[in-house]
Amino acid sequence: TESSAPAGDQTAGGSTGSQTESSSGAGGQTGDSSAAGDLTQSGTVANGHDYEEGWTEEMEGIKTAITDALGENYFPNMPLMPDMLEMQFGITADMYDDYFAEMPMISANVDTLLIIRAKDDKVKDVEDALNAYRDVQVNDAFQYPKNVGIVQASRVESIGNYVCYLQLGGDVMDISENGDEAVILHCQELNGQVLEIISQKIAQE
Repeated sequence: TESSAPAGDQTAGGSTGSQTESSSGAGGQTGDSSAAGDLTQSGTVANGHDYEEGWTEEMEGIKTAITDALGENYFPNMPLMPDMLEMQFGITADMYDDYFAEMPMISANVDTLLIIRAKDDKVKDVEDALNAYRDVQVNDAFQYPKNVGIVQASRVESIGNYVCYLQLGGDVMDISENGDEAVILHCQELNGQVLEIISQKIAQE
């Protein structure tokens, strides 16, 4: 009985010790997660992927197919990190499993492409956020004359869980001499071409 009591004490002590260790370990984990939270805030990590290191393999494959087709007429050249995606478009990390988002580095250009692989229950939320952004761009935001047609032709389209925002035009300087309608037509065709490429790539996954 005496031996069982110390054993009990040891067990209790051992378990208490392990609890203390595990709780300190959990504390360490909490520290890690808060660090990860800091990383997310600084715009690199979302859903376990560090976007500062590049797009995921799937999204990089889609981009390559698009840039192969468009060549120098693909103008977006600045990747948006998770914090910028939230700030610019209102899309938070809990709304998607993966994404691709690029805009031009030069504010005089407006070409933008977003592909959001939304979580099953967040597709409509992502659509609403992108449509709200588009409404502001079309109706309220200042646009350089050459960009009016590009913005007017922008569209939000969903392919299953993939919600896309397409606002592409490339070099429209020559086309713009024929007026906004000519630019809109050109951009609608370009957006349609890119959407078809995205659809084909998703179908291959």
